[in-house]
Amino acid sequence: MSTAHIEVKGVSKVFGGTVLALQDIHLDIPRGQFVCLLGPSGCGKSTLLNAIAGFAAPSSGSIVADGRPVAAPGPERGMVFQEYALFPWMTVADNVAFGLRLKGVPRAQADATVERLLRTLSLQEFRHRFPKELSGGMRQRVAIARVLALDSPIMLMDEPFGALDALTRRSLQDELLRIWSELHKTIIFVTHSIEEALYLADRIVVMTYRPGTIKRDLLVGLPRLRDPAAPGFNALKRELDQLVMEEQQRHQHDELKGDINGDVPSFPSRRKRGYVPI
Repeated sequence: MSTAHIEVKGVSKVFGGTVLALQDIHLDIPRGQFVCLLGPSGCGKSTLLNAIAGFAAPSSGSIVADGRPVAAPGPERGMVFQEYALFPWMTVADNVAFGLRLKGVPRAQADATVERLLRTLSLQEFRHRFPKELSGGMRQRVAIARVLALDSPIMLMDEPFGALDALTRRSLQDELLRIWSELHKTIIFVTHSIEEALYLADRIVVMTYRPGTIKRDLLVGLPRLRDPAAPGFNALKRELDQLVMEEQQRHQHDELKGDINGDVPSFPSRRKRGYVPI
């Protein structure tokens, strides 16, 4: 019997009958591991994450999470998006409590959970504020708190810090690592940033440009907390940079070929116009 917390078995995904976004992905992720999916736009990182979340079924293959086949979104898999996805008419406290109320958690228990998470994420002073009154970093703290409130053993994070400034991003990276070390969640984290992946992950899965396959599955042996200036960190960064840039060049070549031939824009361009999440 498998001991993996998440099993991805031969997953492929085709869009529109012709665009092969993922091809034969196999991954076994142990409980409590922090995994980063790394690669350029168009490599299928978010497509794979959405399949694990249950938002988009694979065209072939299967996914098992927490011992159950994934057929739809489920409470054992909490999702944090880049766009925050907060309700603008709700206060910070109400946003964090939203999932608990949907589950019918008793009011006193829900209030205690919200209070603990607001304290954990330094949001106590903002409990009565609305999202429009918060900075981007604070909004993302609220989004993380809302997922943590449901106590999902698996956290799926789709470039959650991508839109933040460098200092806020590092602060939230440290906050996430602290929460992960305390709560022992299994985390799958999508990023374009090599340095972010090395700073956060136990394991980095480098994906190829379309069709998305696994190019390198790297266990990061660096001690925590990690120093981006350390020689070991930079040696791995150079290795990963070469792997990712090879795929980025393939991406750019594909884009250029489409422009020259007058073809339909490649898949990442479609994403920008709202066609398909990748």
